[in-house]
Amino acid sequence: MDRPQTFDFELPRYLAPFQVNRLPTYRFDVLVLGSGVAGCSAAMAAAAAGSSVAILAKDELAETNTYYAQGGVAAVLGPEDSFEAHLADTVEVGCGLCDTDAVDRIVRGGPAAIETLIAAGVAFDRGAKGELDLSREGGHSHARIVHAGGAATGIEIQRALAESVRRTPDIALFTGCFAIDLISGANGRVIGVLAWSARSELVLFSAAQVILATGGAGQLFRETTNPAIATGDGVAMAVRAGAVVRDMEFFQFHPTCLYIAGAARVLVSEIVRGAGGVLLDKNRVRFMPEYHPAAELAPRDVVSRACFRRMVETNDTSVYLDLSGLERDPHQLFPHISRICQYFDIDIKRDPIPVRPGAHYMVGGIAVDADGRTSVAGLWAVGECSSSGLHGANRMGSNSLLEGLVCGARAGERAAADARDFPLIPIEARLRVERARGSSDVRLGIQDMTYSLKSLMWRQMGIVRSGAAIKDAESKLEFWARAVDRLATPDPRAVELQNMLTIARLAALSALAREESRGTHYREDFPEPRAAWRAHTVLAPRSDAEGVRSVTLSRDRVRESVGAR
Repeated sequence: MDRPQTFDFELPRYLAPFQVNRLPTYRFDVLVLGSGVAGCSAAMAAAAAGSSVAILAKDELAETNTYYAQGGVAAVLGPEDSFEAHLADTVEVGCGLCDTDAVDRIVRGGPAAIETLIAAGVAFDRGAKGELDLSREGGHSHARIVHAGGAATGIEIQRALAESVRRTPDIALFTGCFAIDLISGANGRVIGVLAWSARSELVLFSAAQVILATGGAGQLFRETTNPAIATGDGVAMAVRAGAVVRDMEFFQFHPTCLYIAGAARVLVSEIVRGAGGVLLDKNRVRFMPEYHPAAELAPRDVVSRACFRRMVETNDTSVYLDLSGLERDPHQLFPHISRICQYFDIDIKRDPIPVRPGAHYMVGGIAVDADGRTSVAGLWAVGECSSSGLHGANRMGSNSLLEGLVCGARAGERAAADARDFPLIPIEARLRVERARGSSDVRLGIQDMTYSLKSLMWRQMGIVRSGAAIKDAESKLEFWARAVDRLATPDPRAVELQNMLTIARLAALSALAREESRGTHYREDFPEPRAAWRAHTVLAPRSDAEGVRSVTLSRDRVRESVGAR
């Protein structure tokens, strides 16, 4: 692909009909969608800068991807470590697509971020002398991962941040509040949000600045570590509002999810392999040394593909994570994982844990600048829903919580400043949106279609892809999207499905265009990286008053600066 390509890609501007003068309206300087590490950091920074702030949480305040993060936070804290080493490791794992300035800025913010968490009450694991216990994960050249409860870091961080948010008087909390659409003013500027409240009614939030911290879209895939809320809502809303997205083909698959047929997938943290856990096939053969010199500590894309291949070769539903060789008792090291496995009568000290890969992290997202600004005025994005330049084509473990902390705080501070410079624009009281409903003779099974989508994405847009499979998936996704769009209903399940279909279609278009293998994107018809594709895939919506009519896909060559100094 040498020139930009334009694709038909119709999306309505608003998914639900509404009439402003008939809806309850709340007004704030800064509105934050999402309550994970990025959202809480942004909200507290904006409040500290003098803004009135509201957080909209789709579920309970603690039900976030952050809560389910096990490994920890990467930060340069050890005497032998350095910012330069952390940058180099991140760029290496990112397979040539990292923005080195972004990486440098974020890794340098790591130590201060850890101090902020400690001040908030996070009880990190410590050694015998009270020093922070630093672990190592795949791709990291040094032990620089701070963790809590062995592999329960996310639970502890989410607890502390939620308590800090609740103690902040200038932050209003709206839990069980599902954001449906961003509201745009006459000039395209985002001025608010339409949401489905906990009381099952439509409400409006008017804001001078809106920060998206809505997480990823792991629910696109049948196999995932993500909670049910991870349906890509923020990215889909942003696209309908005209925001540019990039690198949507890159989804990271975590190699080790606990696999018990019929049970929800549970992450088994990379920190377990960092402590000495090894991967075996059903014949009890350790296989990772065949695939990479770093064996189990190779980057996640390498380990996931190796697990997938070994499952196919041995005709088994999983591989096995063996902790019997650890020097310390794994029950003490990883109490959270131990308790989960005990429920299934698995003794992690004795029994290999059945694991398989699952969708874990959306690497691409809404394109943002160094402060978190999107291409749409009044709109910001932080955390997993954004594309900051940190991760490139493959995220290095424990860099995501770091990104949420550093970028969330920066965006919150800058958004508060913009809120002072660009005061709140009231939503036009006469604004009325109507949508024609589909035939009353047609019934769509939202749950069934959602499962079909997840299965399709796992088969054809999963760990191993091909051009033919991607093209077939894109055709099916477009067909389903047209059918679901005709529902014209604010029902949250239908809205989630529409959002998931939007993200899936964007991912398929990007994956089809990228005729190479790089990072998390592996195509068996183009198994090697290509120099011409050391570039970002950029998708720009083309829209009118009624909604998006097409998207233009182009390449943006990667530019390095820090690495060239």
